[in-house]
Amino acid sequence: MSWNHLRVPASSANLGPGFDALGMALGIYLECRFRPAAQLSIQVRGRDAESISTGEDNLIWQTALAVAAKAQMPLAPIELLVDNQIPVGKGLGSSAAALTAGVIIADRLLDLRWKPLRILDEAARLEGHPDNVAACVLGSIVASAIESGGAVRTVRIELPAAFGVAVVVPDFVVPTAQARSVLPECYPRADAIFNVQRASLLMAALATGTASAFPTALEDRFHHPYRLELVPGLEDILKLRAPGLLGCVLSGAGPSILVFYERGYEAVCDLVRQVFALHGHASEVMLAQVAAGGFELREGLPA
Repeated sequence: MSWNHLRVPASSANLGPGFDALGMALGIYLECRFRPAAQLSIQVRGRDAESISTGEDNLIWQTALAVAAKAQMPLAPIELLVDNQIPVGKGLGSSAAALTAGVIIADRLLDLRWKPLRILDEAARLEGHPDNVAACVLGSIVASAIESGGAVRTVRIELPAAFGVAVVVPDFVVPTAQARSVLPECYPRADAIFNVQRASLLMAALATGTASAFPTALEDRFHHPYRLELVPGLEDILKLRAPGLLGCVLSGAGPSILVFYERGYEAVCDLVRQVFALHGHASEVMLAQVAAGGFELREGLPA
């Protein structure tokens, strides 16, 4: 029986001040091959493969089952081959990529024929917020919001050609649940105004390529101050300044760092690695380009 090939990009959420609203797709991928089978079979290889379940509780499979249950349709077992290149538990949207993959697999096997925006609606409903999954589905840089009826509204823009991004991945994990638990239930009005100003400035700067708006456009009071204790060296990293360095932010809930820089100044990313080293942690610089497109599905290919 022929295989379906699926590729879903990694993502970085928040981009500093855009908490739960802004996301960026990165050219690091979760790749899956799948087809109906007599019984469930999941094989995993690639980065952090030991962290990805090969049993019934696999997030991709559980998501596909959830979509089928909502549609009140039976979903036959599948053979699923996973090749993962996204660091797991490092703030690069590994779970969002898996969840998005599960929605797409269910859509394909149940013949729902959903358009990408319908896939996004379902993924955001399951995820609870749209930032990572919007980047997984649409690619590039996406601002998104969930309206009262549950549909996701999005605006997608390209990273200016003069800018580059990289992620610096340290050798430790910060569970998303822990990173969320340190955040307050309410924020002072001054902090809300601060973040609205920065998030607006950031999107305007990215839309127009205005380098002078940085690093102010990346400042944040919604999550960075509360997560300093979880990421050794974060306070120093946020203060880094150098020619060609536009600024640094936590990638999602962390602990990875998203670095914005001007093209030709890629070496500034090593400054982040050096800070992690000073705090006793090794790290890896990944010069990940922004993924211009979202997920890709090729159907009915031979094994």
